Amino acid sequence: MTTRLRAQTRDVPHATPSEVTRPFWDACARGELLFQRCGQCAHITFPPSEHCRGCLARRQVWEASAGRGTLYSWTVVHRPVTPAFEPPYAAAIVTLDEGYQMLTNIIDAAPEDLRAGLPVQVSFRRTGGDLWLPYFVPA
Repeated sequence: MTTRLRAQTRDVPHATPSEVTRPFWDACARGELLFQRCGQCAHITFPPSEHCRGCLARRQVWEASAGRGTLYSWTVVHRPVTPAFEPPYAAAIVTLDEGYQMLTNIIDAAPEDLRAGLPVQVSFRRTGGDLWLPYFVPA
């Protein structure tokens, strides 16, 4: 029997949303993936920041991502560093079609089916309390 990667179901350690990150987390709870683009130089900034990493301007504008991309890199974790995480899970870097990369998890796939370039799409899942996480599933 093949093990399928699943979303976490318990509370997981996470930072408290800040003034800078709250729009991202609120959008996740609505099923929308957001990223920031600089209103001055158009550089994409992710994760969220109070200033552009391209020109340092403080003119970040939120945009909606289509939530599609490709799997860039991953590792399947069988022995997590804390019991808060239920193994196995696949920590991954996804390259979004808009041109930025995101650290996430791949779910609804067998570990042996993961490969670089695999088309994926976002899938929001509630984890424990009120936290909604953007996972990715094969497209």
